[in-house]
Amino acid sequence: MLAQLKSEWFDNIRGDLLAGLVVALALIPEAIAFSIIAGVDPRVGLYASFCIAVVIAFVGGRPGMISAATGAMALVMVTLVRDHGLQYLLAATVLTGCLQIVAGYLKLGELMRFVSRSVVTGFVNALAILIFMAQLPELTNVTWHVYALTGAGLGIIYLFPRLPLIGKAIPSPLVCIVSLTALCMLLGIDVRTVGDMGDLPDTLPVFLIPEIPLNLATLLTILPYSVALAVVGLLESLMTATIVDDLTDTSSDRNRECRGQGIANVVTGFFGGMAGCAMIGQSIINVKSGGRCRLSTLTAGTVLIVMVVFLDSWLQRIPMAALVAVMIMVSIGTFSWVSVRDLRRNTLSSNIVMISTVAVVVATHNLAIGVFVGVLLASLFFAHKIGRFMVVKTEAEPTRGERTYRVIGQVFFASSEQFIAAFDFREAVERITIDLSQAHFWDITSVAALDKVVIKFRREGAEVTIHGMNAATETVVDKFGIHNDPDEVEKLMGSH
Repeated sequence: MLAQLKSEWFDNIRGDLLAGLVVALALIPEAIAFSIIAGVDPRVGLYASFCIAVVIAFVGGRPGMISAATGAMALVMVTLVRDHGLQYLLAATVLTGCLQIVAGYLKLGELMRFVSRSVVTGFVNALAILIFMAQLPELTNVTWHVYALTGAGLGIIYLFPRLPLIGKAIPSPLVCIVSLTALCMLLGIDVRTVGDMGDLPDTLPVFLIPEIPLNLATLLTILPYSVALAVVGLLESLMTATIVDDLTDTSSDRNRECRGQGIANVVTGFFGGMAGCAMIGQSIINVKSGGRCRLSTLTAGTVLIVMVVFLDSWLQRIPMAALVAVMIMVSIGTFSWVSVRDLRRNTLSSNIVMISTVAVVVATHNLAIGVFVGVLLASLFFAHKIGRFMVVKTEAEPTRGERTYRVIGQVFFASSEQFIAAFDFREAVERITIDLSQAHFWDITSVAALDKVVIKFRREGAEVTIHGMNAATETVVDKFGIHNDPDEVEKLMGSH
């Protein structure tokens, strides 16, 4: 227990503290921007980022991952806030958390096994594009100073780590933010700052119960939004956990992460915050800045609220150009450039799945829809590929009036028609043997295909024998098959 506590919290104290500080600075403008997207006061997003980050540090299943208010969740809230107001949003946030806790106990985190690598790559590339696109408003219709500062910030981020001694000691994004803020203050450069994005809160969040009618009508109003928020939140969180697993070469507890996200959202809803989830951009900033343990996540949330409440006068002077430079670095680091190089090496189906996921996410700004499309396409391609591997070989003994069909491969809904087409029902033979020793029947469709083959041969006067079924195939055939049920066979033959 003590060893686990040390590895999750105190194995990388200095790196986690510095990385948490960088993440806190990057969280502030994003939380404000996401609040504006959702149509609520900036305080709602900032309180949410603080509460979620602090709570998830203790109860999450992935050390070093950053959770807070996110754009993907904010997009789902727009209609609810517009039609019903903030109090209904807070109630929906609490319900979202409850649904995610249930999902964790039902071990729905294991469903990530069905998300292919192509979908994850498409998800990552789409997020990188969205992160970059989100910076474009800060680079449109501005003075040359903004471009100069952004370029200087990128130069600091990529060149500072090459300096001897101190280059690796201090995260370059932090150096970028501090340096550009100091430069703007010293030279009096007039550019857009964090303070221009909205009022920052001047008090800590307090516990409150959403002021809504406690009745069925309220539940029916918020339930569809809560379900959507829960799904989007878990998808983004589990995807981000997978990416951080790869970056750090460690593993995460997905079901604990589901429960942790739920607990964090329940707490957030009672402290005036909007629903949130894991953030891929900030998680990558954290990892690339040296954050590895839960301490980095706790530091990010704590430093965020301390800076917002007690250092707001200084915080408001940070030029947005510095944060834009950090986020551009994140988008560049997030994008899987290897996936572009490997387009020629990968199969066409993998490329279609990856590109479709990117296109749908970028077009809709909805991660859930993009991932759903990617998983659906990957499943269809997989079913088609496996279906093609099913073959039926045949051997005849004309002198004895017999023919043997040997089925090899997987028989299911995608290969059932191919299975039926492999048999010659017009051949005049007395005995038919169907050897299933190298085959596996998976579903009702495949069993129905077997029934059809047997009944057609019997209708032509042939004696049919089936042998070689494995235990799983025999179970599904016994449960759903009708070729050995005279009454059902008579009904079927009578219908023809």
